[in-house]
Formats: sequence, structure tokens, C-alpha cells
Amino acid sequence: MRPRSIEPLFTPAFIALGIAELSYFCAVGVSIFALPLYVTGPIGGDEAGAGIAFGVFAVSALVLRPVAGRLADVYGRLPLLIAGALIAAVSLALLALAQHLVAIIALRLLAGVAEAAFFVSGFAALADLAPPTRMGEALSYNSLGLYLGIALGPLVGQLLVGLWGFAAAWTGAALLAVLAAALSLLVGETRQGGPPERVDRTVIHRPAIPLALGFMTSLVAMGGFLAFASLHAARVGMPAPSLALFVYGATVVACRIAFARVPDRVPSLPLGAAALGGIALGLGVVAIWASTTGLIVGAVILAIGVSFSTPAFFTAIFATASPSQRGVASGTASAALDLGLGLGPILLGLIAEPFGLAAAFGAGAAVAGAGAAWTLALRARSRPRPSSPERTSARRACRPRRRSGLG
Repeated sequence: MRPRSIEPLFTPAFIALGIAELSYFCAVGVSIFALPLYVTGPIGGDEAGAGIAFGVFAVSALVLRPVAGRLADVYGRLPLLIAGALIAAVSLALLALAQHLVAIIALRLLAGVAEAAFFVSGFAALADLAPPTRMGEALSYNSLGLYLGIALGPLVGQLLVGLWGFAAAWTGAALLAVLAAALSLLVGETRQGGPPERVDRTVIHRPAIPLALGFMTSLVAMGGFLAFASLHAARVGMPAPSLALFVYGATVVACRIAFARVPDRVPSLPLGAAALGGIALGLGVVAIWASTTGLIVGAVILAIGVSFSTPAFFTAIFATASPSQRGVASGTASAALDLGLGLGPILLGLIAEPFGLAAAFGAGAAVAGAGAAWTLALRARSRPRPSSPERTSARRACRPRRRSGLG
């Protein structure tokens, strides 16, 4: 168990960053609810088209996240926070004018540019602001903005669509993104010192790649759920289709608050593997129990797993990076978000079209289960292999004690 730290965490900049992210992800939450219904409704598409429209933002975000990480290290976090939020506002506002799936896909690619800039610089700023011994706790609290946004954004989206239509939902989401840009000014620049004297051209943090692969499997599963939860809720007869997403987001928020210090006190990889197991179980329940109750129960179990997966994997990843590498490490790790949240809806949408949503959710559960096995294998590989008791004792006597983020 790690000793409890008294280093300050809730500084004004830390709080402002969380509120800015809450506004940004409320805008994202509106699109999570409205986009699948918009594609399969007024646009006249099917589940495969909805999955592509939902996940295609990952293409541009995946390409640009590593570049955004390097830019955040060279030019600072604040310019990318503001630019990302404003680009998101433009992409959301123009959805109100889109009448064809091709136009929606183009705007979602623009949303990926925004996601790369805002998300990477936000995580880099968090790493700047958090005391090293409280990184897991900081990640837990900081992510409340994301999951409150996912919980509240769909409710806002359903309200706006119900009262004034889809155009009002896209306009409201764009205004929330503009508010995120304004709130970012309160965060200020968090990068310590000026630009590095020697600019490293590397945009991939190689030590993070195996960890990011495990993290990605959680996002494939989660992305599939987010993309199709509102459609599944409507088809099983849930009176308010946004309720499943609200329960999911609210559960993650409650767990992140209640267990904020767990990622700093439990070894990262076993915690990540257990989280992936919970995600697999939750999606399995949704796939098998096709009812309102089954969807809610599955969403709660899934959310419990998700509440620990991101802090566990990001704690492990940031432990492999020096302060000057945090932007690149954040870009590499968050590239897993693009692959997961992008590939998940697309692949599961292709499964849902011929086989149904239950089969798609089942496939997501299988991916999460495979990720749990991979993460446990990484844990086993990271353990030292003593050759003999004598040599082990000698090495322990000569080496200083050091806690690894992978442990």
C-alpha cells in the first residue's frame, strides 16, 4: 500500500480543467445520443451507417493525436485546448445543415481533429498539475468531466431533440464546446518552463504501446455500447432511451469519486485486467438479457469496469514517461481511444447489421475478455525472474527500492 500523500491536488487550475472538460464532453454526450438516431432517422441510414458515422472521427484523431502530443510539449497545452474546443464547435454546428451521410462523415472527421487537440493537451495538462504520488487519484477525479458529460449530455440531447428537433441539439452542443474554450483560459498554461532546448521529433512513446493495446480493448467494447445503447434501449421498449447512457455515466462518476485513491494503492495491471473482466461481464449481460432491466443491469456492471480501466492504464503509461515526454505519452495512450472508440462502433455496427445488436454486444464482451488476458500476460512478463535465492538477495541488497507504475 502506498502512503497517503498530503500534496495539494485541487488547485484552481485543476478544477478549471475539470469544468472545461465537463462542458466539452457534455457536447460530445449530446452527439452520442443524437447521432445514431439522426443517421437512422432523418438521414435514412442503417446500423452500419450509424456505426461508421459514430466511429469515423477516430481516423483523423488517430493520425493527429501523436502530432498533437508533440505540439503540446513544444508550444504548450493551452493553445491546443482552445483550438480543439473551437473546432469541435464548428463541426457540431454544421451537423445541423448536413442532409447526407457523406457530409456527416466529413464533419465527424473534423470532430476527430478537435478530439486530438483537446484530449491530448488536456491529459498533458493533468499530468503537469497532478502530484506524482496522486496521479491515479487525479485521473479519477479529472475523468468526472468526461463521464458526467456522457451522463448529462444525452439527457440534454433528448430534451432538445424532443422540443425543437435535431438542429437545436447540434446548436446546443456547439455552444457547449464554445464554453469549453472559454473555460480553458482559466486553466492557463501548465507546461513547466519553456519549450525544450532540443526538440525530439518522436511522436510515439514506444514503452506505452503494449499497455495501450490492453487499454484499447476496453474502448472497443465501451465504444460499441455508447454507439448503440440508445438504439437498443428504444428496441427493448425503454420509455426514455437516454436513461441507459445516464445510468452508465452516473455509475462511473459515483465509482470514480468513491474509489478515487484505489489506482494509487493497487498495482496497475491487475486492476486493469479486473476492470476489463467487468466490462466483458456487463456487455455479456446486455447481449443475453434483452430487456429494459437487462440493459440497466449490464450498463451498471460495464460502468464499474470502465471506472477503473482508464486510471489503471494511464497510471501505468505515465509511469514510463519523463516530464518532457508527457505530451507524447498522452498522445500515444490516447491514440488507443481513437482505435477503440472508432473501431468499436464500426466493427460492431457491421456485426449488428446482419446478426442483430445482441451479437454485436457479445462481440464487444469477447474483445474485453481478450484484453484482460493480454493485460495479465503483461503483468507476468514484468515480474523479475530470480535465478537463485542468493543472487536475488544480493540484487535486492544492492538495488534501491523503486515502485514501478506497471506493478
